[in-house]
Amino acid sequence: MTTHDLVILGSGPAGMAAAATAVAYGITALVVDEQPAPGGQIYRSIESTPLKERRILGDDYWHGKALVDGLDDPRIDYRPGTTLWQLTRRLEVGLLQGGHASMVQARHVILAHGAMERPFPIPGWTLPGVMTAGSGQILLKSAGLAPSAPVVLAGCGPLLLLLAVQYLRAGIPIAALLDTTPAGQYWDALPLLPGALRNSRTLLKGLGLLAELRRAGVRHVRHVTALEAEGEDRLERVRWQCGNDPEWHCLTTPLLLLHQGVVPNTQVTRALDCAHDWDERQLAWQPRRDPWLATDVEGVAVAGDAGGIVGAKASAMQGQLAGLGAAIALGRVSEDKIHGEVKRLRRDLARETAIRPFLDVLYRPAVHWRLPEDETLVCRCEEVTAGEVRRMAEQGCRGPNQTKSFTRCGMGPCQGRMCGLTVSELLADANGQSVAETGYYRLRPPFKPITLGQLATAAEDTSG
Repeated sequence: MTTHDLVILGSGPAGMAAAATAVAYGITALVVDEQPAPGGQIYRSIESTPLKERRILGDDYWHGKALVDGLDDPRIDYRPGTTLWQLTRRLEVGLLQGGHASMVQARHVILAHGAMERPFPIPGWTLPGVMTAGSGQILLKSAGLAPSAPVVLAGCGPLLLLLAVQYLRAGIPIAALLDTTPAGQYWDALPLLPGALRNSRTLLKGLGLLAELRRAGVRHVRHVTALEAEGEDRLERVRWQCGNDPEWHCLTTPLLLLHQGVVPNTQVTRALDCAHDWDERQLAWQPRRDPWLATDVEGVAVAGDAGGIVGAKASAMQGQLAGLGAAIALGRVSEDKIHGEVKRLRRDLARETAIRPFLDVLYRPAVHWRLPEDETLVCRCEEVTAGEVRRMAEQGCRGPNQTKSFTRCGMGPCQGRMCGLTVSELLADANGQSVAETGYYRLRPPFKPITLGQLATAAEDTSG
């Protein structure tokens, strides 16, 4: 088993920036990512996207080219197509590449595996033809794939607006944008606007996206309060209601893209048994971190959206900060020597993230979207409905792990990624307790599927 000073999980903005910072202080970094190319979600396929017209994906997308080019540094051991299947508190890292499992020993680990889309369980969301907005964006960036018929986008959040504009620029017809942002939240967010103005660039970008959609004549339906996907064997139509209006509206479409924000991907930090806190503003679990982004597990730091949603530019800044923290921990530089650099970095980071409270309040998913009706499937893998979860609460289940034992909810291939937040919130609501008291699934490796033969190979690698 080989030893590496620094292992970085993820080659998105945070991971790439962490690697570039670390090598500047003489650290040879091992960067692993299960994707075939660097960039993460925001800069996905930046080296190979068929969409060469820069305006389609926007300037912020192409901003990532400099970070991606930095991975060519010979001091960075970049391994694409490599899956993390295990990470222990002793910093033993299990990797799977090309069907071969191996173990490496790390002296320091930076987790930069980003975010995942918040579950959006509505009636019919498991029908073929219903996807997440993130999936639609991946297909557009990586292969230039676009729907041939007008698409319906539904939900809330900046990504939904961005994807709608990217589709427009690529010539993809949009049947409607169904906005689920509650009317009252515009007023709730207004007091936070002065702070958001510290990052006026992002604020103006959002206003520009809305203006572009309006100029293009896209049907933008606001204050949607009910949403259903319908069809026999696949999606055929989308139905919705607005405000207090009892009338249902309907559109025929073969493709519905859902989105109601992103949340930190905490699968690995949960399996490490890091301390986590429930963030009521972002409605998500976040690993507890110190000013250097280190967790309570010695030698493990979390940078970027995996530690709390901050956006691409702020994620890169956090990657730099985590890289500096690694350099200090590994004895490559003293904290006093980089005091000025760190002070400037934290100042810039505070300015970049000043808009987050405004966005978190404005695009906070309404309660009824997070607590679906009894008939709606919550766990897609094991086909468990919201009603079954509520019945478990009635029978005395106080948390997700008890519920998992009785219903297998969270035991499928996704290991609770698609249902975890919803189950926690359903149980909290049914039991009259907070989400923090309710807790989350207890997770264990392997994080991704691995065969017994591959495990045996990894065991031989460890003993060797």
